[in-house]
Amino acid sequence: MFPPVSVMAFNCIRFDRLIFGAHTVVEACSKRTVQRSCQVSRRYSGVTRKESRPQQVGDLTFHGGRRQVLKDTLPFSAFLTDSFGRRHNYLRISLTERCNLRCQYCMPEEGVKLTPRSQLLTTEEVLTLARLFVLEGVDKIRLTGGEPLIRPDILHIIAEMRKLEGLKTIAVTTNGINLARLLPGLKKAGVDLLNISMDTQVPAKFEFITRRKGFRKVMEGIEKAIEMGYNPVKVNCVVMRGLNEDELLDFVLLTEKKPLDVRFIEYMPFDGNRWNFKKMVSYQEMLDCIKQKWPNLEQVPGEETDTAKAFRVPGFQGQLGFITSMSDHFCGGCNRLRITADGNLKVCLFGNSEVSLRDCLRSGASEKDLLQVIGAAVGRKKKQHAGMLNISQMKNRPMILIGKGNWLLQAFRGNPWQTVPLIHHIDSAASATTQSLGNSALCNSKRSGSVLHSVRQFHHETYKCGPDLKVPYSESQISNLDGTSDRLTHTDKQGKASMVNVGSKAVTCRTATACGKVILGPKAFNLVRANQLAKGDALAVAQLAGIMGAKQTSSLIPLCHALPLDHTSVTIELLEKRHTAVIKATCQTMGRTGVEMEALTAVTVATLALYDMCKSVSRDIVITDIKLLSKTGGQGGDFQAS
Repeated sequence: MFPPVSVMAFNCIRFDRLIFGAHTVVEACSKRTVQRSCQVSRRYSGVTRKESRPQQVGDLTFHGGRRQVLKDTLPFSAFLTDSFGRRHNYLRISLTERCNLRCQYCMPEEGVKLTPRSQLLTTEEVLTLARLFVLEGVDKIRLTGGEPLIRPDILHIIAEMRKLEGLKTIAVTTNGINLARLLPGLKKAGVDLLNISMDTQVPAKFEFITRRKGFRKVMEGIEKAIEMGYNPVKVNCVVMRGLNEDELLDFVLLTEKKPLDVRFIEYMPFDGNRWNFKKMVSYQEMLDCIKQKWPNLEQVPGEETDTAKAFRVPGFQGQLGFITSMSDHFCGGCNRLRITADGNLKVCLFGNSEVSLRDCLRSGASEKDLLQVIGAAVGRKKKQHAGMLNISQMKNRPMILIGKGNWLLQAFRGNPWQTVPLIHHIDSAASATTQSLGNSALCNSKRSGSVLHSVRQFHHETYKCGPDLKVPYSESQISNLDGTSDRLTHTDKQGKASMVNVGSKAVTCRTATACGKVILGPKAFNLVRANQLAKGDALAVAQLAGIMGAKQTSSLIPLCHALPLDHTSVTIELLEKRHTAVIKATCQTMGRTGVEMEALTAVTVATLALYDMCKSVSRDIVITDIKLLSKTGGQGGDFQAS
């Protein structure tokens, strides 16, 4: 087992360092290999970093609190150098899988299945691994989660890590809920850098996304960090289409008078988040949007290992950056390794191969044995990740179980990673539309097979013949006086699903209004009306959910065109009679096709959100009467429900 906390000696391990495993780094490291048959003792100082203590390395003696060993004398660890010559001096350690938020894009409301406590790394195991990696050349450690600040011994862990000779930087990534309260202790313990995750500046949207209150606490944490001298304070924002891409400019404005480094992160695929291309807003798209407002945006030079492409608006105090893992990967300069809360080493965030360092520790492995395991894993690291589509279809941990970073969007619940082929089709009238045929949600079960077949057969017959099944249709018979068609327009002659080509239609102003009812029952109705639900303001959440649902219609309904909505409104009226909430939604666009589906989707999602907010206090809630009330602007004429 490993020596005690205060001192670890590197006992007679010769520096004939080789990476064990299928992929070696002999070629990458041959020029740097140094034999040292002498006894080498690297000590961890129990005093402050400023105190001086001599250090013996062979025939050389160095003085000073820092480890002052030159590269030419002591090369970077071959165990942490992969077969492409990348040196991994940055370690991320997840301290917990738990979190005090329930972000919709990160985990379901009821949480995730957590690893039993006995299988998580203990405090001493965390510190032991940290010491070993620092001995090998790691000079930056980031503590993540879950939410690391809910771990009771977080200050003790940081204080002990601060004693490690050679560790230059300790960083923490947090959701900010507990930050203001703990920040004085974190500063004293030795935290150098802070990353705070915040995906919206709208309080109601924050509550909708996280299913918890806390926006004010996060903002207090950011202000407190600035007040205590952290510069910059990094704010991580995962940009997701239909959720927060409309706040890009607002986040940039945060950097005007505050020393903030706002980092826009491309939405990435992980287990359970139903990732697809349409939800991802690319770096270039974000950059173009920001440059329309600030055309003089200037790029800030960075280091080879930086994850973010940095920019600054001239005259602004802070800066912004883009983490482009999907559209423009930075694998060539990757210097990061990750240890999960249950002790597994991940050499790539998007890789699904892991090795258990916890099991090695608990089996009594020696220091040398553990280094061989680490070296073998690092040696197998690939040149780059597999790319967007392949990653999205790869089995991997949910992000909450890897390490903190709000990098998910769980649009649907259910069986994660159900096989759904992503066939992306770019339509001239519908910017980007996803057709998921074959094993899609429409026909991915055996039960739907016979139904689909009968529908196709019926459509095929009625397409060829009129109501009497004898007279073939002519083009003039397709549209009726009421603007409807005598055949299904979203299927072809063979009965297969097909998107309507609207390229020849005129661009007009189109509106649609839909409504629906939620019969709450007396108990839930009274709590909603008094805004006394434990989850928060049910009406505000339902209203916001409806607006977001309208913007996501083309992602939810397979053959709908993606439309730029000019306006969406959702109103909720509470009726004492029958204890009912009546929800109405109106959508408007300038386009070639109508927005009735957007209005209906808005109502449907709003009713479901209200149901979700109230289900804990009543089991008898009924959603009913969802229907289209009116539509205008289409070539088929206006419609008004009777």
